[in-house]
Amino acid sequence: MSAIIYLHGFLSSPASIKAQAVKAYLQTQEPAICFHCPHLTPYPRECQGELEALVEFLQPEPLWLIGSSLGGFWATWLAEQHNLPAVLINPAVQPWNFMPAYLGVDLKGYHTDDSYRLEPSHVDEIRAVDCPQITRPDNYWLLVQTGDETLDYREAVERYQGCRQTVETGGGHAFENIEQHFPAMMQFFRDFSPTE
Repeated sequence: MSAIIYLHGFLSSPASIKAQAVKAYLQTQEPAICFHCPHLTPYPRECQGELEALVEFLQPEPLWLIGSSLGGFWATWLAEQHNLPAVLINPAVQPWNFMPAYLGVDLKGYHTDDSYRLEPSHVDEIRAVDCPQITRPDNYWLLVQTGDETLDYREAVERYQGCRQTVETGGGHAFENIEQHFPAMMQFFRDFSPTE
């Protein structure tokens, strides 16, 4: 049975609007697909270990990735490590550039009571898992909106050159009307055939 792993953004959670929209779509339109949305810690090394454990648990069944914002960074890392298809929604390209603004302060999750405190070592940890090159462009579909108020969409367009791309004018970081792309996402995943 195929499974989708949805990776949410920085300080977000499985309760995010997009995660819930994907879950609802699958329940009504694709009930045979298992949905997994782990609660990702902002601590990179811990997050890395949790994601590796989840992938190992779910394989060898077909795995499909959807990553939003910082989740897009993690989806790219998993796609490169395990040759998986990934849909990236307004992904973070170089998260270590925005992380310094969050160092040494008390951080709260958007949908939970969880609190975090990032240290400089966490910036080093996330740099350490960066994939300098996209080795299998056919594995990716990039969706960005030019009105993203949090991340510069042009960085993602450049990073994922050669990959399937949808660039919509306007919108925002939350990606307005993402639901209209869900059927095409499912087709993208079904059409995927791993390459060596």
